[in-house]
Amino acid sequence: CTCKSWTDLIGSSSFVSAHLHRNVTKHDHVYLLCLHHPNFERLDDPDDPYVEQEFHWSLFMNETFKECSKLSHPLGTKHYGIYGSSNGLVCISDEILNFDSPLHIWNPSVKKFRTPPISTNINMKFSCVALQFGFHSGVNDYKAVRMMHTNKTALAVEVYSLRTDSWKMIEAIPPWLKCAWKHHKGTFFNGVAYHIIQKGPLFSIMSFNSGSEEFEEFLAPDAICRPAELCIDVYKEQICLLFGFYDCEEEGMDKIDLWVLQEKRWKQLCPFMFPLNNCHRTIGISADNELLMERRDFTNGVIYLYLC
Repeated sequence: CTCKSWTDLIGSSSFVSAHLHRNVTKHDHVYLLCLHHPNFERLDDPDDPYVEQEFHWSLFMNETFKECSKLSHPLGTKHYGIYGSSNGLVCISDEILNFDSPLHIWNPSVKKFRTPPISTNINMKFSCVALQFGFHSGVNDYKAVRMMHTNKTALAVEVYSLRTDSWKMIEAIPPWLKCAWKHHKGTFFNGVAYHIIQKGPLFSIMSFNSGSEEFEEFLAPDAICRPAELCIDVYKEQICLLFGFYDCEEEGMDKIDLWVLQEKRWKQLCPFMFPLNNCHRTIGISADNELLMERRDFTNGVIYLYLC
């Protein structure tokens, strides 16, 4: 009797929602997903064709960076990419994406996964394929957004719904996307896929709401002039841009400039500042709103992770 009542309780949608809300608000069970070599001390040359690469994905503690769990592909595939995670679910697919790359929604904690049906909407090859995954609280569903375009003007966007286990092609593409543009980094937040795109010398942020299926464009701040040091992420529940190009006014220090998107306009905040070192690279923002960076020590062949 107890088993049945507890099963009914924890299987209810209200319990699931309350449990996920608690974990999100308290930042419980937050981990860092890393692709790495099993031997951290091994100095591996990725350009050496005679060295067998054995990199794999693992979960690391959010604060200490200590490895706590290895992630093996549920189907035994050695090489795969991770394209988003939300509430313990991980979206995995091929390392090099194509329009027909298989998709898997995976829960490593309980070792269960779902393989969506192969989409039949697309029958042509694209030069660039971007895939993002996350939870849309407004429609209470997990969504995967696949965006594909050629070097010219062809663009296709399709959305997968975990609830209906089906793909949907987005027919209404706005005119400002029917032109030549380059795709850079992206992120997924509150059911919306964000992408940094470049049209000639100009940068902008394209957003696509996987629930309402609407596109929007936000011109990037004038200070952003190149994609190499540009990163998009979420800072204090707001979409943000991180740009590490300009020198810091304070002697002996370096900085990462920070903008957040507020009411469809960019607001510049105080930059992240840290001791000067030429080898820092921005990775993103942690769940605790700290800047996650890597510092490369080329002399010793070591990469360090830092929280700022």
